Amino acid sequence: MKKTEGTKQGILYGVGVGPGDPELLTLKAVRILKECDVIAIPQENKENCTAYQIARQAVPELDEKPCLPLPMPMTKEREQLAASHEAAAARTAEQLAAGRTVALITLGDATVYSTYLYIHERIKRMGFETRIINGIPSFCAAAARLDMPLVNGSQKLHILPASYQIEEALDLPGVKVLMKSGRQMPKVKALLRGRGMEARMVENCGMEGEKTYQSLEEIPDQAGYFSLVIAESSEKEQ
Repeated sequence: MKKTEGTKQGILYGVGVGPGDPELLTLKAVRILKECDVIAIPQENKENCTAYQIARQAVPELDEKPCLPLPMPMTKEREQLAASHEAAAARTAEQLAAGRTVALITLGDATVYSTYLYIHERIKRMGFETRIINGIPSFCAAAARLDMPLVNGSQKLHILPASYQIEEALDLPGVKVLMKSGRQMPKVKALLRGRGMEARMVENCGMEGEKTYQSLEEIPDQAGYFSLVIAESSEKEQ
């Protein structure tokens, strides 16, 4: 569906709700969630949507708003992913064309490995207005939870999706953040150990069942999906 000239159009907001602690939602995110006409979620239902369960604790009014489910399959199969993104964008465009403001919520920040961005790009191409509301990234929250600096001085920072090939990136200088490491944990640990790197991890940061691990030796082979590893060479840069 394309934008129709001469009629009031809604705006699509991509709202990052932070890593898990509802107190980490920004004031702007809270305002947009209160003001939007429709709340969109990247799941079949609200009960199974982690981002929704976080946001509703800060904005109880969400329970009274119309909910637009936009299920996204957890797969790397490109055709299946593209089909789900096209369907989600089409459903969102229907709401925008009717003049409704839609807030699509996402964990962490909406600009970092976010499913929201696939919808954002399609909606923009249709001619609708889009706006991104930043959220606190999981790696910043994890560093704070571990009571440590993320980077210091001249250190470089590399953000890596751990479910893809990361070997070359691990050899770059600086601190490595390995996002969503849970399913690849034995491989990730072996790669870090082979390079003599130090590592800490937070599992379910800010959520129920949160756990912290202060060394590579402490990190278990079986870890949850929301497991974030912060690693660096044992010879720290100044």
